[in-house]
Amino acid sequence: MPTPFRHTEPPSPKAATGRVAEAYAQMARDFGIAEPSTFVVLASAPALLAPAWALMRESLIAGPGDRTGKEVAAFGVSSANKCPFCVDAHTVLLHATGDHALAERLARGLEPEDERHARVLDWARRTREAGAAPEPYPFPRAEAPGYLGTVLAFHFINRVVSALVTENLLPADAQRLRPVRSLAGRSLSRTVRRIAAPGASLPLLDDPGPGPEWAAGTPVGPAYAALRTAALSGAGLLDTDDQALVHRTLDAWGGAHPPLAPDPFPDRRTRPGARLALLAACAPYRITDADVAAWRRPEHTDHCLVHLVAYGAFAAVDRVERGLSAPAARPGLRPTAPSAPASSSKETS
Repeated sequence: MPTPFRHTEPPSPKAATGRVAEAYAQMARDFGIAEPSTFVVLASAPALLAPAWALMRESLIAGPGDRTGKEVAAFGVSSANKCPFCVDAHTVLLHATGDHALAERLARGLEPEDERHARVLDWARRTREAGAAPEPYPFPRAEAPGYLGTVLAFHFINRVVSALVTENLLPADAQRLRPVRSLAGRSLSRTVRRIAAPGASLPLLDDPGPGPEWAAGTPVGPAYAALRTAALSGAGLLDTDDQALVHRTLDAWGGAHPPLAPDPFPDRRTRPGARLALLAACAPYRITDADVAAWRRPEHTDHCLVHLVAYGAFAAVDRVERGLSAPAARPGLRPTAPSAPASSSKETS
């Protein structure tokens, strides 16, 4: 049977128990899609699934700011990251908000007619760039937890999806047809327009702490902190030299999409783990079967691969977050890499 997944075979959602099953139930209720592949792909490493869902839910769905504006921001991030799956998904979700004309303008590569949406789109696209001006934001400061949380959630989700999910949102790329986009959006409209109570996902998390200052006092903060901890635990799959290489490279990276030639990534024959992590951070759509095969050893399960991709993805998110929230100092939220490897025996699905 065809599968939407690349490089891994996630466990069936029907077999989920515990917090993963609870997260799927929330997705069906609050997102309108019971088993979205954007989260199912994380199920091989269940410690990642609940916090990834929590960050998206608490920012995009239940966070401050209007849903249309945050969908525009998510669309902008996804286009900057060259993630066609997520670009198409947010076009459909804009139809679900009732903003059909806006959805179709974006689908055709046009700018929004509304000046505020145009500014949000431009800002979101630029968040990939190192040194992008953190302020002034194109939204009220009170809405920053919703917008920044949405942008950071999709900098992570885009990278995981580009690495591990195929590009087709619907079978046969049906979402390329306007009537299909509109119909798919309308099928989600009741859920998307319903007000979601903030904080409902936090019981799925293990005492994550308050999170960064820009999200203080909102459920977005603990959700971000939980995902950060879970994702960066994947650093333990690399030795200290490879971890240092990843951090040095990302500190010097300006956010541009790397050239095809010469290949700027570590050689897969000598440093396959560092190569995968940096590809996940900078150009996840370039991860190939050969890259994965070069790294795989008998002890490297799908669980390990998902954690390694998540580590690279969140190392990039950390870099974006520091730029967006500068110059505020936030002790304890620097990109330190845990030394212990991710262990499937300690996780509960």
